[in-house]
Amino acid sequence: MDVIDNSTIIKKNPCGKFIGAGKKLFIISMYKYLLQTQNENPDSRRLTYRQTLVKLSKSLGFGLVTIQNTLSEYRKYGTVSQPNKTKYRPTIVDKIDEFDKNAIRLKIHDFWRNREVPTISKILIAINEDPTLPNLKRPSFKILQEDLKFGCVKMKKNRNKALLEREDIITWRRNYLEKIRYYRAENRPIYYLDETWINVGETQSRTWVDTTMKSSGETFIEGKTKEQKEPSGKGKRLIVLHIGSTDGFVPGGLLCFESKTNSINYHDDLNSDIFYDWFERILPLLKENAVIVMDNASHHSVKKIQMPTKSWKKQNIIDWLESKGEIVKHPVLKIDLLKKVRQLRQYDDEDVLDEYAKDYQKLVMRLPPYHCGLNPIKLAMRISVKNYVGTHNTTYELKDVIELLKKGLENVTPEMWTNFVGHVIEEEEKFWNIDSIIEEILNGELEERNTSSSDSDYFFVPT
Repeated sequence: MDVIDNSTIIKKNPCGKFIGAGKKLFIISMYKYLLQTQNENPDSRRLTYRQTLVKLSKSLGFGLVTIQNTLSEYRKYGTVSQPNKTKYRPTIVDKIDEFDKNAIRLKIHDFWRNREVPTISKILIAINEDPTLPNLKRPSFKILQEDLKFGCVKMKKNRNKALLEREDIITWRRNYLEKIRYYRAENRPIYYLDETWINVGETQSRTWVDTTMKSSGETFIEGKTKEQKEPSGKGKRLIVLHIGSTDGFVPGGLLCFESKTNSINYHDDLNSDIFYDWFERILPLLKENAVIVMDNASHHSVKKIQMPTKSWKKQNIIDWLESKGEIVKHPVLKIDLLKKVRQLRQYDDEDVLDEYAKDYQKLVMRLPPYHCGLNPIKLAMRISVKNYVGTHNTTYELKDVIELLKKGLENVTPEMWTNFVGHVIEEEEKFWNIDSIIEEILNGELEERNTSSSDSDYFFVPT
């Protein structure tokens, strides 16, 4: 009988399929068996570690990386673990960064500014014709539209559904714009803070270069950049947090550390504790009576008291309410308990950061969601600092990139900061005026509806 080589008929483990602890132990046993066989036959040709892995891969049907990771795990912990079968699959909202979201918002506003109805079809064409923005299909855009807090309004004249921001976002933005104008008129010092990432392998892109850009303002508005938008590769990544004003970056305000996660969202490396410790340190470095502007990231808000949510167990909500002196009569529904919680929220939902800043005679303001165009530190970091690092990065070593980061920050002068802030003030004016234009157009539609004999109505359409 002919001898058959088992490696020719072994069934390979499908790519991407998880292997359990039992199969991992089998890999380890076979590895030990190969080593033992070689030790018992000193005259036979000894295999290198790489050759041993290749032989195991061909014999068992598992990939080289799977075998290597299994052996590494066993050496490190003395055991093997069951696989985590929950895969994180980023949605379209996760894949598109805040700059592109801001650019999409501005495209919708441009239609209103030109007194043209921004329908989904028109916006999709405008987005997909822009080489700096990702191509979107209608289902993906509908998801993104909801994330950007845009609804639809049914127009009278052409029966189209126009994209319009939700009322709470418009109110949030107008309140912010009104207050920031007032504080500027008072000549109060205004500081802007933000966090970003820098890849250790950061390089200036050779493919995404737009030679038509005339200014940093145009770069920001059009969503164009001369450097990579997303972290390149899976190498080390620095998380950078800083604050600045028209005087430049605040000396001593830099927080820089290596990322410990593989998340596509760099905000996952920060938490409220890290941010609070940094915020506590930089407050004394700011001028008196200062205004501090930040976005509405979750770690930028630290509540004094944790408020119950729908995910809480019913008894835990009851205990929380009774600790506040509330009398809970039984039987009671969970929905009624949460209603009582909402009534108490206005008294107990104070933010620790806001209160701490007040102790230093300073004020915290938060930008509306996805309005990064109103934060000049985004311009300073994205266009000046990261471009400097990408241009001068030749070693791709962590310590060298940190030094390049510091030099890039030093190169952003107060004059550059003043220009960035000036550009943001222009954007604030555009945002302020667009609401008046939209209201004028919608009022015209409403008047036409009232004078028409048609029974058609003008109303919001749920998305």
